[in-house]
Amino acid sequence: MLLNSRDWVYSISLLIPLFVYSLSLKAYDIVSPRRGGISFARTLELLRSDVFFNLGYVLLWIGLFAKAQRGPLRRAVVFLFHVITALVAVIKTGAHRYFRETGTTLDYDILALWAPRVDEVKPMVKLPFSSRMLLFAALFYVVLGPLLVTRAIGRWRRWPERCSTETAGISSSGFLGFCLQALGFFLLSLLVGTKPTDTGRSFARDPFINLVLTGIKEVRTSQNEPNIVGQAARHPAAGVRFVRTPRTEKRNVVLIHLESARAQSVTPYNKDLKTTPFLDELAKSSLLAERAYTTIPNTLKASISVNCGVDPDLRPGVEARSGVPARGLADLLKEQGYRTVFFQSSTQNFENFGALADNLGYEEYYPLETMDTEGFERSNYFGYEDDIMLQPSRRWLEGRGDEPFVAKYLTGTGHHDYLPPTRYGIKEFSKDDRLNRYLNCLRYQDFFVRNLIEQYKELGLYEDTIFVIYGDHGEGFGEHGRYVHENNPYEESLRVPLLIHCEEYLRKGERFAGLSNHLDILPTVLDLLGYEVEGGEYLGYSLLRPPGERTIVASCFNKDKCLASIKVFKKYIHHYGDRPDELFNLSEDPLEEHNLAGERTRKEMDERRKELLRWRSRIKALYGGRTLR
Repeated sequence: MLLNSRDWVYSISLLIPLFVYSLSLKAYDIVSPRRGGISFARTLELLRSDVFFNLGYVLLWIGLFAKAQRGPLRRAVVFLFHVITALVAVIKTGAHRYFRETGTTLDYDILALWAPRVDEVKPMVKLPFSSRMLLFAALFYVVLGPLLVTRAIGRWRRWPERCSTETAGISSSGFLGFCLQALGFFLLSLLVGTKPTDTGRSFARDPFINLVLTGIKEVRTSQNEPNIVGQAARHPAAGVRFVRTPRTEKRNVVLIHLESARAQSVTPYNKDLKTTPFLDELAKSSLLAERAYTTIPNTLKASISVNCGVDPDLRPGVEARSGVPARGLADLLKEQGYRTVFFQSSTQNFENFGALADNLGYEEYYPLETMDTEGFERSNYFGYEDDIMLQPSRRWLEGRGDEPFVAKYLTGTGHHDYLPPTRYGIKEFSKDDRLNRYLNCLRYQDFFVRNLIEQYKELGLYEDTIFVIYGDHGEGFGEHGRYVHENNPYEESLRVPLLIHCEEYLRKGERFAGLSNHLDILPTVLDLLGYEVEGGEYLGYSLLRPPGERTIVASCFNKDKCLASIKVFKKYIHHYGDRPDELFNLSEDPLEEHNLAGERTRKEMDERRKELLRWRSRIKALYGGRTLR
């Protein structure tokens, strides 16, 4: 007899619930509305890796229980049985929640990025009460369930307190056979295919297996990358300095950073959606970029591009520690007699902006910690409503003296988890609660922009100020099975609003219909100020002097998830082999619903992919030698 009755009950009472629990989570993710249209056969195919992993897991532990019958080895096996099963349950639950929140898989590099930042991440990953109770129940059962079930069945069957008959267990060769069978199932769980759907290899794998494989890939990649510390390429803008010309005027520069604002959800870009009527009116006397994009959909990365005119580092969140390869607008204008200040309605720990503001050259920095929160509402897990910046802004502006200045206002109200302040009421824009809360956050930001510009008018600063109003990135709400923005290469995440308002020069309003991105903001501001650049050059262009045909490139936030490029209206997306690459004609298919990749030649697709990989290599060369402090 392989196991006695107690051991069978003890082991199976945990292994079978884990089997059912993990398959139920995966099945729920497969058939959820955001992935609609998947056939029953495809569902079974997507469950295959999970089934094989769980079969291998069951065989492994039955073999271990059969081999370790008594003594210290037995106690060690029982202890590891509970600990490892708890770990597997936590990983699978975490992967399920991450997928529900983002529409993407939980890979090792994502876990490695956020695990050391527990204090920052904790508010963002707060589980709903139902999910917390589910996880608590699962962990409680993992720890005590087998013991309670075994005792209950033992009393029912009237087993003696101690089993009088010991089984012979299995021989070493028999145990080896169990291990080989378990290994076989584990290997089978690695075999997944990728059909032209929105699932991808990572999603088709069992979550635990996917985490292990992506971890191995990360280690191998890190070991194979050459050590190039001290050999970073010099950025073309590294030695830039601003030079006065006969048309130079010392105007103030105000950067209004609209957190998580996507172009399709603000009124100047979508006349049917009345979320931002003030911006819509302001756009009539502004330069509006009709097709503006972020380079990496992330708040910090957008700030690098806007302030320094350079592509950001592709590694998540390193600029605050390692610096940037070119000086920022605030730093360079200080040499021209400007004062500089940075306001934000979120905590300074958000994206480590406390350190970044200094790296960008801002002399004064006022995060949430410096502001009085009484009478203001929270708008997300790390910030308050943006009007909290108005009074500190007024105090600073009134006490600044006569020098021109650069001021940045980093809003936070649009950020997940979308808690619109009630100060200006709440409207119903959508039946979807999550989307409606987001749209009301954008509506609130519109009021903040209005209030801020009114403040500048009251203080007599309006006519001498250049206002740059831009979204850092957009948000997904299931349009392509993706939520939020980090690993979302579609228009809802990458395309952002961009308005430049200067009462004297742009009062009649202008439209820039070509492609643009955040790199164009700094050159455009310099053009309006009348400065020329010496000692280097920027890769962006002044939108007052439109360039010819160009290619806009973007990358997802997390490592090696996706790259995108747009030429005229042809948008290509590379998924690093996890999913089939995509090609869309945005002029005919602005919602990116029809993948044209299968209609193009392999040569054309290969060239688009190689172009993106060359861009990635150039960015890595610019930042590769920068040592992290």
